[in-house]
Amino acid sequence: MNEITLISVVSLGAIGSVAAIILYMVAQKFKVIEDPRIDIVADKLPGANCGGCGLAGCRALAEAIVKAESLEGMNCPPGGNEVMKDIAAALGLEAEEQDPMIAVLRCNGSRENSPPKVKYDSHMTCAFAHSLFAGEGGCPFGCLGCGDCVVACAFDAMYMDPATGLPVIIDDKCVACGACVKACPRSIIEMRKKGKKDRRIFVSCINKEKGGPAKKNCAVACIGCGKCVKECKFDAITMENNLAYIDFNKCTLCRKCVPVCPTNAIHELNFPPRKPKVEVAAETASE
Repeated sequence: MNEITLISVVSLGAIGSVAAIILYMVAQKFKVIEDPRIDIVADKLPGANCGGCGLAGCRALAEAIVKAESLEGMNCPPGGNEVMKDIAAALGLEAEEQDPMIAVLRCNGSRENSPPKVKYDSHMTCAFAHSLFAGEGGCPFGCLGCGDCVVACAFDAMYMDPATGLPVIIDDKCVACGACVKACPRSIIEMRKKGKKDRRIFVSCINKEKGGPAKKNCAVACIGCGKCVKECKFDAITMENNLAYIDFNKCTLCRKCVPVCPTNAIHELNFPPRKPKVEVAAETASE
């Protein structure tokens, strides 16, 4: 080994040693000691990383819970109350019982109720169709039927009905993660309480046009007549921009608003069949 080679080896070794020392010191200076409780919480979460909690994933939720030292405002939709109770027990915290939620389709503009007026024969997404035109049925607020919500669902809880052209939500699979809500460019999917015995009442329409134009494009559109508002004794229904809305926090599921709707825009799900009204003929008193 000549002198030049020896000097090169020694120089490189010295530079490497100095760099190693610097890197070690920097690593020690900026190292982050992670709370071991984060791993405990993360292991109890379902690992779906659906974003239903409003954070980037299950790990992010675990970090937020440990950092906050509280479960207030924290929720894991796929895990539900059982998972949150389990986490609360592990951390010595209290978990507030939350009503289970579910995705609800607030549009009934099927091909029968809203017959196609145009035909766009090409593959497209709802986001693109929304920027392009009102939709085949002509309703500028209704479902576009391209299935962006179905694609966004990571739990196979939705599918497109080929007969109606509308998405169908499978109650038993929906975890209320909210991915379908974010994917819909027209906000026709809403998170609502599952309700007692899985029963729900809601206005299946978001059309804010006046009665005439709304009815022209869809036979079952809300026409803003206000009959349901007058019928409700619990102030659960409000009217704004020609559209009725039922507040699920106030609704008592009495169903009295359903039959007064002239366009059948109010839907009642998972209720027993209504008993037919018996018309009692007036008896004529014989003299």
